[in-house]
Amino acid sequence: MRFEVEAGGQPRAVDVAPDGPGWRVVIDGRAWRASMVRAGDRWSLLVSDADAGGLTAGRSYDVMFEPAAGGTWQVHVDGRMVQAGLRTSAQRLRRGGHSAAAGDGRVVAPMPGRVVKVLVTPGTAVEARQGVVVVEAMKMENELRAPRAGVVREVRVAEGASVEAQTVLVVID
Repeated sequence: MRFEVEAGGQPRAVDVAPDGPGWRVVIDGRAWRASMVRAGDRWSLLVSDADAGGLTAGRSYDVMFEPAAGGTWQVHVDGRMVQAGLRTSAQRLRRGGHSAAAGDGRVVAPMPGRVVKVLVTPGTAVEARQGVVVVEAMKMENELRAPRAGVVREVRVAEGASVEAQTVLVVID
């Protein structure tokens, strides 16, 4: 899958594809091997040069994602915060796409996937950054969080449902 990422004010083209037990990631034409493991709300990311012959010569990173204003994300890498924007190839085909947490109270799927768990029901009071839905995409489970505190007005998906990128999953007032 192709992503357009803007991190630290620099636009990047990122291609991600399964590669054995991990992933092949090409950033602006340079290939890397990557493996990620989720631990709560953090990810442990192991990255090495694709030509290094494996991940044993790689570098490990502690990564955490949190939604920010305007459809961007705050990405914390080893404790350093980077503001990032993300668009998938599917979003480039649409006008006015929204991020996983749209800031207007809508929580949308950042990429195609399957709903693994719905964590809220209509009428549930939620805090900002509280998990509301878990979506599996590219063999990884992603907990999507409330963009702000409020009350869940709508839950538009059920567990087991397949969703496309930018599908509205939950609406929070």
